Amino acid sequence: MHDRIIILDFGSQYTQLIARRVREAGVYSEIYPCTTPTDEIAALQPQGLILSGGPCSVYDDHAPRLDPALLQLTRADGSAVPVLGICYGLQVMAHQQGGQVERAERREFGRAHISVPADAPTDGLFAHVPDGSTVWMSHGDHLTELPDGYTVIARTDNAPVAAVRHTEAPHYGVQFHPEVVHTAYGTQILENFAHEICGCAGDWTPASFVEEKVDAIRDEVGDRHVILGLSGGVDSSVAAALLHRAIGDQLHCIFVNNGVLRKGEWTQVQETFRGHFAMDLHAVDATDTFLAALAGVTDPEEKRHIIGNTFIDVFEEETERIANALGQRPTFLAQGTLYPDVIESVSFKGPSVTIKTHHNVGGLPEELGFALIEPFRELFKDEVRAIGRLLNVPEAIVSRHPFPGPGLAIRILGAVTPERLTLLRAADAIFIDELRANDLYNETWQAFAVLLPVQTVGVMGDERTYEHVVALRAVTSVDGMTADWAQLPHDFLGHVANRIVNEVRGINRAVYDITSKPPATIEWE
Repeated sequence: MHDRIIILDFGSQYTQLIARRVREAGVYSEIYPCTTPTDEIAALQPQGLILSGGPCSVYDDHAPRLDPALLQLTRADGSAVPVLGICYGLQVMAHQQGGQVERAERREFGRAHISVPADAPTDGLFAHVPDGSTVWMSHGDHLTELPDGYTVIARTDNAPVAAVRHTEAPHYGVQFHPEVVHTAYGTQILENFAHEICGCAGDWTPASFVEEKVDAIRDEVGDRHVILGLSGGVDSSVAAALLHRAIGDQLHCIFVNNGVLRKGEWTQVQETFRGHFAMDLHAVDATDTFLAALAGVTDPEEKRHIIGNTFIDVFEEETERIANALGQRPTFLAQGTLYPDVIESVSFKGPSVTIKTHHNVGGLPEELGFALIEPFRELFKDEVRAIGRLLNVPEAIVSRHPFPGPGLAIRILGAVTPERLTLLRAADAIFIDELRANDLYNETWQAFAVLLPVQTVGVMGDERTYEHVVALRAVTSVDGMTADWAQLPHDFLGHVANRIVNEVRGINRAVYDITSKPPATIEWE
């Protein structure tokens, strides 16, 4: 068992970042809704608690509250569980104990510089944090009166209470956000809390995860069989590599060609997993089935549902073939579910508005009768990439950009046809090849081409053309929740556009999407 720090989510957009930063310090962390009963938190035996920020004011009618019993938790050795409140977490902790929180005369959003009093402890939260360092503020309320027993340990020009600590209990609070990169020594502050204040060993690593998860999978599976839907993306590929290490030929991967894969993908995935890993891979080319079902469909949500439902039918047919060959039906279904999906599903804020159905095909229906194995449901994407490298998954897969389950079907605006797929595959391949050739691929979170449902006039060889338009999209992001358009060099974009219109017959114009998320989404459909 590793030490763990529990993060209680009060609705902050940065909550996942807190968990990532704590894990980067070698300490396992988990996120729970702030509404989780205190006895459930106590049963987890946390070495420390972090209270996240949030969008509410402590005086709002429906503002999330803090159970005072959380501040009284003890560890196995009888010592008090340390608590760190961040922004709203500080305010709700102070408010709960009799402090005063009020609307600030001047809201504080952006960078500020903290001043640490000379008499503040040098071995606590701000150890190795220089006086005057930059922090990131994002609040409209502030603490104006401290609860009994608390003292100020940092301030800014606009926030006389930028950080506090209890004089006896290991309770701390900061008004700024140490989890964001804009706080210069934020990582140091969270490391101080995890290591110095909570006393965590810092022994949680991707390597330790692999060793422990392999043993756990072997124990769970025994002599039974597992199937896995392989897409060739990061999550399913690394999950396949981990399961193969654990159970070998008891793993059976199903790779479905849904007709909307990228150029060369059908061959590449088979070569990698049959050749590099020698896995039992069942490749099913269902192109005709999918394209027939998609014929004439233009609505993006309908495309998603058709592809998802058709995938389930094809997957089940192939599973039956595997079962007949084995003489028994596989017991387990493995999926590459990641922690952000789990967090979203249990958020205390409730379900979010559906902008569009999730890009990935999604979970198979329960009536298929499998027990689930989700080895990465506690991990973030960057942790899965690190594990992939430890398992010798080829870098081309480990560093691969996210790719939607409905594939190119939602990158063709309008009807999906073989002819339009040919155009988009060619343009997309040129864009990605040039990004790799110019060392720009890993500088972007996601990059792709979109075929638009319009044609424009062009001139080629003194002749008039009337051909298709392709849009190029590249964004930078940490987790895909928000994204900025990638400011790729103009000469690079010009070169890519020139290659596309010269090499892809049927396209005479290329445009570049410079919209961030929000207000746009990353994908066009």
